[in-house]
Amino acid sequence: MDTRKALYFMLLSTLAFTGMNGLLKYLTAYSAYEVVFFRAAGSLFFTFGFLWSRGIPVLGTHRKLLVLRGVIGATSMLLFFMAIHYIPLGPAVALRYIAPIFAAIFAILLLRENIRPVQWLFFMVAFLGVVVLKGFDRGIPAIGLVLVLLSAVFSGLVYITIRKIGLKEHPVVIVNYFMCVAAIMGGSMAIFHWKTPTGWDWALLASLGVFGYFGQLFMTKAFQIGETNIIAPMKYIEVLFAVVIGVVFLGETYSVWSFVGMAMIIGGLLLNIRYKDAMVHKK
Repeated sequence: MDTRKALYFMLLSTLAFTGMNGLLKYLTAYSAYEVVFFRAAGSLFFTFGFLWSRGIPVLGTHRKLLVLRGVIGATSMLLFFMAIHYIPLGPAVALRYIAPIFAAIFAILLLRENIRPVQWLFFMVAFLGVVVLKGFDRGIPAIGLVLVLLSAVFSGLVYITIRKIGLKEHPVVIVNYFMCVAAIMGGSMAIFHWKTPTGWDWALLASLGVFGYFGQLFMTKAFQIGETNIIAPMKYIEVLFAVVIGVVFLGETYSVWSFVGMAMIIGGLLLNIRYKDAMVHKK
């Protein structure tokens, strides 16, 4: 284990995803479908290049599961990009991070896994954070909340699908399928909502895929060489970075209740991570 290097990779990942999310908020003049298309197309340049250069079969072997993961992931991405049009950046990122709660529920229903009572307590804290955000923060309309929660639901299903795939496929093959499906889905829908980019917007839209790809790459590297209980909590720093980007560059404002709700969401999820890690080491 190389903790220092893993933390460095996770920091780079968090900064990359923050950059992508900041651009998403800045580019809300374009439809979510068009943004999904550019996000996916930009990443495909890297994923196809990686697979071909390493001689890894692009189509994989478990194609039905790979396509399913792609459809679920693309749906989650599209819903999140739509939500960004309605919700400030910080709360949007925080709300999407409740996906592990839905993943746990799906794990019970589909994988017959058990969730300990104390974990439900942690999940309750996170859900109460959602209630605080919606109930006291007037900057979060109902439609935005519904969209981002649906995004989190589908993101939870992504976790389950990836676990079903397991180590049967190369990680970049899985990501490549995801980006291919997202490009097709976003591109086909964008035809009816297309707005031709002008000036620097071409570069900004294209860079979404660059930020997304390297965010995923560095996060994968971090988990490969670092301990999960140390690395995973750093992911939630992205919420703090998103707030900073929103306030400094996008002119967003946040109430005290916004910070209380986000803190409850992140706190509940971090407690669950710590508890799961403690149980693993106990065994």
